[in-house]
Amino acid sequence: MAKDKTIFTCTECGGTSGRWMGKCPSCNAWNTLIESAAETASGKNRFASVHASLAPTSEVLPLSQIEAADFERHPTGIDELDRVLGGGMVEGGVVLIGGDPGIGKSTLLLQAVDALQRSGMKTLYVTGEESGAQVAMRSRRLGLPDSQVPVLPEIQLEKILHTLQARQPDIAIIDSIQTVYSDQLTSAPGSVAQVRECAAHLTRTAKSTGTTIVLVGHVTKEGALAGPRVLEHMVDTVLYFEGDTHSNFRLIRAIKNRFGAVNEIGVFAMTEKGLKGVSNPSAIFLSQHSEPVPGSCVMVTLEGTRPLLVEIQALVDSGGPSPRRLSVGLDRDRLAMLLAVLHRHAGVACMDQDVFVNAVGGVRISEPAADLAVMLAITSSLRGKPLPKGFIAFGEVGLAGEVRPAPRGQDRLKEAAKLGYTVAVVPKANAPKKNDKSFAGLTIHAVERIEEAMQVVRGLE
Repeated sequence: MAKDKTIFTCTECGGTSGRWMGKCPSCNAWNTLIESAAETASGKNRFASVHASLAPTSEVLPLSQIEAADFERHPTGIDELDRVLGGGMVEGGVVLIGGDPGIGKSTLLLQAVDALQRSGMKTLYVTGEESGAQVAMRSRRLGLPDSQVPVLPEIQLEKILHTLQARQPDIAIIDSIQTVYSDQLTSAPGSVAQVRECAAHLTRTAKSTGTTIVLVGHVTKEGALAGPRVLEHMVDTVLYFEGDTHSNFRLIRAIKNRFGAVNEIGVFAMTEKGLKGVSNPSAIFLSQHSEPVPGSCVMVTLEGTRPLLVEIQALVDSGGPSPRRLSVGLDRDRLAMLLAVLHRHAGVACMDQDVFVNAVGGVRISEPAADLAVMLAITSSLRGKPLPKGFIAFGEVGLAGEVRPAPRGQDRLKEAAKLGYTVAVVPKANAPKKNDKSFAGLTIHAVERIEEAMQVVRGLE
């Protein structure tokens, strides 16, 4: 009996190789080639011909003759989800949402699709991981006992496409894309070939029929979406569910969005009745100190278009021969750089000290505007003196000790003033005009160098 031919497919780019190699020959990624059964040419051609009618030929037109109309959006009724999506679901759009198991993906989508069904839209919930009875149990647990959302327990692609064509829903949820398979491919469900082909045909269906399709994706142990990276390029929007399963709070972050801003976040609280939007997310990331404590500094960070107040905590303690540098929620390499700048330009030495820095609430801060707050928190912990009550700071610090401006500094200051903060140390370029009345009650100290910031803080003690 002839041995079945196998190929090795890259999980990053989808490239193929006839034999296993440590590095993918297409994208040069290491250890990403996975063995799978090779597809026959006749099977691929038959698969393509079955659904060729889903992609009618479009007329070629110059850009000047194409109407640039804005996309109509359908709000889900969940404000935080609509914020991340850019205002709501878009007709013909494809959304990919990923997250750890049990974090709340199916819960949120069931709430959203029920709200859309009640608003008069035609919906369809395709479940491949649970039975219809399990979905009904979740619906009752969420307080939706009379939900009229149609549920299809199915994992075969051809049957799902036939149902979509027959019912023509406005919104369809596919939970999850890793469970869907096609009979035209011999590989197992969840393989690179199956995920790529099934997602491609579902995307083509969405574009040709105007149905909005939401794909639920599994994630790997590293937190990335499972399957080929080409899957993220196929869809219009990629959302990541973040948060600790032991915490009540969840974050949804937009990594890619053709219809809205990227890096936008939505904040949710997990309750007995499902996920509820948090109207004031800054409260999550601020510790409830009755009085200021050493090593704590509040900064204003930007997540998409939303300014958030986050508390930066630092602990400086006597270390051994090899002092440790540990950061949670912040870049560790940048922490080492800031300590060097602090020593050279501000005269604050931590060579023989352990330095631990944490962003409260589990938030991850990637923007350099946190530099000034981190350095002030470290100095406060080292001196054992708390920063003034109602104090905030933000700004990027360069290697020469200069304090660089942060984007949208006025919006950050307005958010701080709205929440009752009274003292701010900010880059000089972010300082508002003298006649601006938008920051009533907030005393703003504009600085150009880290030495000036240290002098301002000492003068406030």
